Amino acid sequence: MSSEELRVVVVVYLAAIAPLVVLLAGRKHLPNWVPMIYVGSVLGCAVGWELWFNYGWLDGEPVDARRAMALNIWLPKCINWLMNSLADGGAICLGGLWLMWLATGKDSAVFKSWHWGAFGVLLVWCVGQNLVVELFLYHDQLANGKVLSWAPLAPSGPYFNPTLFELNERGVRLQTQIPWLVFPFLLYQAVILTTRKIPVKPLPTLD
Repeated sequence: MSSEELRVVVVVYLAAIAPLVVLLAGRKHLPNWVPMIYVGSVLGCAVGWELWFNYGWLDGEPVDARRAMALNIWLPKCINWLMNSLADGGAICLGGLWLMWLATGKDSAVFKSWHWGAFGVLLVWCVGQNLVVELFLYHDQLANGKVLSWAPLAPSGPYFNPTLFELNERGVRLQTQIPWLVFPFLLYQAVILTTRKIPVKPLPTLD
């Protein structure tokens, strides 16, 4: 296994497991809606694109055909989609909500009604991390010539998938950006709807 492949394995497992550990350890201090949003985000990401990209269900290549054998051993296809979905729901979605809370002065009111400034933080975080992943973490399995399946939250599929820009000969394409342009809207709206039904306990200040 190369150092780059080891980095991928470590980052994926940490991003998937660490948020779950934090949730379990801090469940008494977190708002009641957080576990629901976490589970919903994991499921949303899995059904929205991770399962489709993983198995290549509709006109795409499965993940084990797009990457090195070492990654297929340490991140088998049967759990790869789950690890990515856990990372999406925890590190990305909950991490983004935490950042928008910090950016608005730790005001829990941003979870009760739409706040464009807070949403902007969430959107930039989601899109930004996805660019980093595509350019520096998964660039090999997402490189030009590697075909991803159509997915509900990537509706343009492989049929219309132009390269948006390149950095160090690594391209960023439309298909892999669409999910993280769409999902933040769904996530924030889900948080607002959930907090209207469940009393919001203020987040700890961590001072």
